[in-house]
Amino acid sequence: MKTALAFFALSASMAAAQTFPDDLVERGRYVATASDCVACHTGPEDKPFGGNHRIASPVGDIWAGNITPSTTHGIGNYTEQQFADAVRRGIRADGANLYPAMPYTAFAKITDEDIHALYAYFMQGVAPIDEPSQQTTLEFPFNLRFSMIGWNLMFRDTAVHRDDPAKSAEWNRGAYLAEGPGHCSTCHTPRGMLMQEDGSLHLAGAQVGPWFAPNITSDKDAGIGSWQKDEIVAYLATGRAEGKSQAGGSMAEAVSHSFSKLTKDDLGAIATYIMDVPAIGGPARFGQGEAGNLTASFRGIESPDLSDPGKGAQIYSANCASCHGYDGQGTQDQYYPSLFHNSDTSGAGVNNFVAAVLNGVDRKTEEGHVFMPPFGTQPNAFNSLDDGQIALLANYAVAQFGDGQMTVAAEDVAMIRAGGPTSNMVRNVRILMAAAGVLVLIGTVVFLRRRKTA
Repeated sequence: MKTALAFFALSASMAAAQTFPDDLVERGRYVATASDCVACHTGPEDKPFGGNHRIASPVGDIWAGNITPSTTHGIGNYTEQQFADAVRRGIRADGANLYPAMPYTAFAKITDEDIHALYAYFMQGVAPIDEPSQQTTLEFPFNLRFSMIGWNLMFRDTAVHRDDPAKSAEWNRGAYLAEGPGHCSTCHTPRGMLMQEDGSLHLAGAQVGPWFAPNITSDKDAGIGSWQKDEIVAYLATGRAEGKSQAGGSMAEAVSHSFSKLTKDDLGAIATYIMDVPAIGGPARFGQGEAGNLTASFRGIESPDLSDPGKGAQIYSANCASCHGYDGQGTQDQYYPSLFHNSDTSGAGVNNFVAAVLNGVDRKTEEGHVFMPPFGTQPNAFNSLDDGQIALLANYAVAQFGDGQMTVAAEDVAMIRAGGPTSNMVRNVRILMAAAGVLVLIGTVVFLRRRKTA
């Protein structure tokens, strides 16, 4: 035991004593940026990579850890192999399993060379923060981290990225960035019963907390097959494709912290790959709706008796029209986007309309700071809207500016306000465990009786 502890201490001191060339550290910084590590591992106190960031999951809140080179509370004692195992296999230095909110299923594709560069960056290019991160405490049985061993056996793919010789160098670079460091599938692929990615619906869109990560396959109606390459590049670099979509929520974070800082060549490579992803159909998202307004039905009338569309129009006029225009046309430069021909007023995008109203939009790129204030997270504020009001507003926007295919109830708004849909996974797993226990008990009784009578 003492020998093992001495070896571990020696390995840790050797890890801490290493020095790396500046160009390797810079390469690691770029890989970390492409991986958007800072978004999940930086908490509200804005201490880069210091942890304490809450990740809402269908099975409970997961807290991202401190990944600075602190030797007391971070990863400063990790050897490079331990670091690689954490990033690509989801196994900490102490042997405990990470939860797949850490996208190690995608990071498994990161090459050895980039892992080496990442290690150099985190050990030498990041300032240590000697503070603990809040611990994750999920409900039974997910509080038992070793339960992830079975999940990993079923769903973890440990294959490192390999280029497809039948594809171009640009396509292969895009595939590596999108499926590896960029971990696009983590958000944009629906999950199965055990929260595994459904490979048959790769990148077909999924609910992630309060936001919906849309279909980004090559389908021309449900996906982004109608987009041009330069529109995809512009969206990744700025968070908007004019007349089509704007990034909010975690995608706005990814644009601000990650995609907007990648080279134009790498953004072009991602676009080339994404445009080639097999199409998966669904509701049309673009080109729906037209300009219009109902304000004439109540403006100038004292205490008008409004129907639901009129109530929604009144809420829109009071809270939205000053930026998005009286008829939803937005501003000329589309800084405030049009609400017609907009993916957030069509199909599944209506959830994002609600999430944007509730939580606002905040993203920063070289193009500037895009900000929309939240209308649902400031109780008693002058611009705070309740669930019923936001439902009326959403239904007005969908009917007036969108495809009119979906309606929103106050209960739907409450669900998004609470962080998104919950999962029955905890209950289902407990039922399965209880059923398995009963079967084992019955089997044991039958075996003992047969043995006694034999």
